[in-house]
Amino acid sequence: MKYLILLGDGMADYKIKELDNKTPLEYANTPYMDKLASGTVGLLKTVPDGLPPGSDVANLSAIGYNPKQIYTGRAPIEALAKNIALGPDDVAYRCNFVTIENDIMKDFSASHISSDDAKKLIDLLNEQLKLDNIKFFAGVSYRNLMVWKNGKTDSTTPPHDITDKNINDYLPKGEARNELINIMQMAKEILKNPINNTSANAIWLWGEGKAPKAPSYREVYGIDGAVISAVDLMKGIGKLLKLETPYVEGATGFIDTNYDGKMKAAYNALKELGFAYVHIEAPDEAGHMGDLELKIKAIELFDKNIAAPAIEFAKEFDLKIACLPDHPTPISLKTHTSDPVPFAIWHGQSGSKKYCEDLGKIGIFLENGTEFGKFFFKDT
Repeated sequence: MKYLILLGDGMADYKIKELDNKTPLEYANTPYMDKLASGTVGLLKTVPDGLPPGSDVANLSAIGYNPKQIYTGRAPIEALAKNIALGPDDVAYRCNFVTIENDIMKDFSASHISSDDAKKLIDLLNEQLKLDNIKFFAGVSYRNLMVWKNGKTDSTTPPHDITDKNINDYLPKGEARNELINIMQMAKEILKNPINNTSANAIWLWGEGKAPKAPSYREVYGIDGAVISAVDLMKGIGKLLKLETPYVEGATGFIDTNYDGKMKAAYNALKELGFAYVHIEAPDEAGHMGDLELKIKAIELFDKNIAAPAIEFAKEFDLKIACLPDHPTPISLKTHTSDPVPFAIWHGQSGSKKYCEDLGKIGIFLENGTEFGKFFFKDT
């Protein structure tokens, strides 16, 4: 048997008056996810009590692990994706390019700055920020990293949690407060350089942590596989769990991603290995933007370009498919919540049910990612 998990980041939501009191998942036209929902359905608690509802924590659960046992922070997972070796006392921070106006977080993504433009600005920061123990690394679009040799951890806030809010209420609050604020202030001056023709006028440091450790997927589930994603976070999770992380040209982490390329990579993984995890970021980005129309479009593109070809794969493989979000990203809040998410597990069943949050509520309830993984792989 082959196994495939389809992850629509942030797809879940709350009911919205403008959608006749439906959620975006309920409202969207999703015939292929509805077919998947003819299998086993339920709710999964992806965010353990006491942990933040980030995509790092939630995707570790969705891929079958308990984040409480291995999670050290978001940035060190992304460092793994870039093969950045962290010493035992090194601390990685996520470094967003952002747009701040009059101390208000106007855009956590600097208008989804291109990766090429972001790389130029990262190079500029490394060239002009004269701190021997600090180095910046370019990522995808606004998603970059800072590594602090022999550094300090802190208490920070994701920039997507403070859209349209005053940043002064959310500056670092821990032992590294002064150093981090100083770095962000220096970066703000450096980004005034004329070579910067983007809306990125500041950086925001968050998601800090030291290098994580975890048992491999083969050790836990007895299977090898691949994580297919545009973003470094997911590639880092793949590397942490000793899964392959194929490069997909044109994968952007937004609604214009290369869906076909991702599913070709998933097909190849299923052919050569036993498991694939396909991650699509666009619904989450739309949720953070508070763009309802875009979120519905992202969900429908996920259905057409991810769920549909996955079902076609079942004509060639004895295939079990799971479909779920990692966490909700409600339009009304523009950030993540810890609510359990609906999942569907399909193994060739016929029929159709509307895949949505309410359907999950009438199914089984799984307490954590380990329970989900054991349930999904129970035939191995």
